[in-house]
Amino acid sequence: MFGYIIINKGDMKFKEFDVYQSYYCGLCRALKERYGALGQISLTYDMTFLVMLLSSLYEPESIMGQTKCIAHPFEKHTTRRNEFSDYAADMNVLFTYYKCMDDWTDDKKIVKLAYGKLMKGAYHKIGSAYDRKVRKMDGLMRELSAQEKKNCEDIDKMAGLFGEIMGEILAVREDEWADNLRLLGSYLGKYIYLLDAYEDIEEDIKNNRYNPFRKKYENPDFDEEVKTILTMMMAGCCQEFEKLPIIDDIEILRNILYSGVWYRYDAVREKREMKGQERKNA
Repeated sequence: MFGYIIINKGDMKFKEFDVYQSYYCGLCRALKERYGALGQISLTYDMTFLVMLLSSLYEPESIMGQTKCIAHPFEKHTTRRNEFSDYAADMNVLFTYYKCMDDWTDDKKIVKLAYGKLMKGAYHKIGSAYDRKVRKMDGLMRELSAQEKKNCEDIDKMAGLFGEIMGEILAVREDEWADNLRLLGSYLGKYIYLLDAYEDIEEDIKNNRYNPFRKKYENPDFDEEVKTILTMMMAGCCQEFEKLPIIDDIEILRNILYSGVWYRYDAVREKREMKGQERKNA
């Protein structure tokens, strides 16, 4: 479920992209320092949103730097790092561990099982640092897995479980903004879960895997119904976002929430429509 919370680079100013990239590179450094190369390869753009959102809301002191990396060995990149870079690194590794275990359960992918085992020490370290939060997320992940095994057809329930997980990730502190962040995360998590299911529906049916949209897929209005649901989720997410007193980097965050998150949906929808047209012409 990675790769959904991204920017729309085409609608972004060069200066804004440089700021975004500096947070991304700062997260990369945090992963390497805290978890080594194994943690660094788990880096996602999704968690860059988390760093930027929390940094813009709480305005911590950030440390600027320059670094080279394996991906860009010949030029230095600006890094921007603060306490939320470290927090996002922890959540990134935690989520990667969950995904590895999920992929092993669903598809018996040996590579994911091996990677998950290598990350188990980091998982326990994170569990100790965020005891209550991780225990709650563990419980939600187990419930999500149990309901998938039962072939639960309640889309709201399934998306809601993943939404709660994302809500816990975004609500970094129990303060005046915790409720807003949990709701924002809940809507965003529901969107991610449902978009992931929408993207995988054909492959899941083919391989007889669980998918909450399995029954709805045969509906002639399936694509439009899914778009309506996803639009509702992001409307709720953006409504909660706009309640937060954010000034710094707000246009970058709006780029992600109002435009970037739809990039993957548009690609999936276009691909599906092209396949449908090819079948008609065959």
